[in-house]
Amino acid sequence: MTTVMCFGTFDTLHPGHLYFLRECRRYGDNLVVVIARDATVAKVKGKKPKYSERERKEHIQDLKIANRVVLGYEADPYEIIEEINPNIICLGYDQNSFSENLKQILEDRGLTPKIIRMRPYREEIYKSSKLA
Repeated sequence: MTTVMCFGTFDTLHPGHLYFLRECRRYGDNLVVVIARDATVAKVKGKKPKYSERERKEHIQDLKIANRVVLGYEADPYEIIEEINPNIICLGYDQNSFSENLKQILEDRGLTPKIIRMRPYREEIYKSSKLA
């Protein structure tokens, strides 16, 4: 079984998010979606999310695309990757804060998942920062 992991805030769901999740799903049998914690979102984006981490988790679960939806860890964002040990990590086309040096950080922890940068879906329209 191939486990695929992806990450995101997923605050206000839009077609770009759905495209991203469905594309991630295509890479394996088991899709794990990691939801960014409220404190992490505030730190990275400079503002609190509209929906709480629990609500955002429920919204992704309700889509029935992922096999498992979990919250990330605030203290160590890489701990969830160690815990699940995915075969593949799919990153959004604009995911930069978490992905910088990701391959090296994971190798230093003894993990060697394949890392795939996903393509955008109509980014001129469906980008969270443009829809907010």
